[in-house]
Amino acid sequence: MDKHWKISGPIAAAELDVEKANAINMLLIRPVGVLPAKPGDPVLPFAVGLFNELRQLLKPDAGVTTLRRATAAYVHCRRYYFASAQSDSMRHDLDGKPVEPLSPDDRLVAQKRFLSLKRNAGKAEAPEKPAPAPPPLLSKNEQIRAVLLSRKNSSVQAE
Repeated sequence: MDKHWKISGPIAAAELDVEKANAINMLLIRPVGVLPAKPGDPVLPFAVGLFNELRQLLKPDAGVTTLRRATAAYVHCRRYYFASAQSDSMRHDLDGKPVEPLSPDDRLVAQKRFLSLKRNAGKAEAPEKPAPAPPPLLSKNEQIRAVLLSRKNSSVQAE
């Protein structure tokens, strides 16, 4: 799939996106405008190098690895990729102001990742067929008794 989407427009954040954004903001000395504050706010693709700017706002007691993981959880979700794949998608600075359009290659990568995550989510949501119940386990004595009883019943029926 090498065809760019013609879809455009803002992608609204869901509750889960806001929770991930809040996890990032809790690690910072101040909240950043590029992250959604409530469901329905737009999901904004980050400017290149934005993580380094986030790192400068890190609280003294918070770790860089924690910030990296929280940021990765946010930017590797379906709605973030979907927002990045839009034909009019722009990269945004810390305050949420657009700074440059995403390159066609970046939009195509986002589109492929979005579709991959969507397919994987569909598989995860598909109900699995329940496994058949295993036959009851019989002891060796019970198995022998069952065989002998079945032979006795078949010989009685033959008479």
